[in-house]
Amino acid sequence: LTRRSVVLLVDVSGSMKGERIKTAAATVGALSAELAHDALSVVAFWSDAAVLLKLGDEVRPRELLDRILRLPARGLTNVAFPLEIAAKQLAGVPEEHARVVLLSDCVHNAGPDPRPLAAKLPRLDVLLDAVGEKDIDLGRQLASRGRGTCRIVRTHRDVAPAVSRMFGADSR
Repeated sequence: LTRRSVVLLVDVSGSMKGERIKTAAATVGALSAELAHDALSVVAFWSDAAVLLKLGDEVRPRELLDRILRLPARGLTNVAFPLEIAAKQLAGVPEEHARVVLLSDCVHNAGPDPRPLAAKLPRLDVLLDAVGEKDIDLGRQLASRGRGTCRIVRTHRDVAPAVSRMFGADSR
């Protein structure tokens, strides 16, 4: 079995408070389980970004969740910046084993247009948090440019099934 390398980008901007943080936690949990034998990286982003887990480092789901939950939801949403970080993290990984999962409401209100960056990634799947303000069109455009899928999640309970479908046998 070939190891996949997956970079999870988690939106922690000001709009991602409350219920949405539970969705972020559920996503980390679901991906940690789904990718138990693969390499995972986690990047939290707002108008800036922080790498919480480097690709290839040991995944400790509880520790990762604590780190995400400790980040204050703040600032604007720059979707372009974490896409750049993901591209750098995946440089050197064979394209067929590399993918990016973006968890966001896709309300991009800071930084350059993320669409050209999405097109440069090997594969970009979007988990679009549709609780409250959201930009479903941008989410779909990013997934389309990134040759991935856009799955809409409305509660943290939607995450595990969406992640399973994303990484199911039909996804590659």
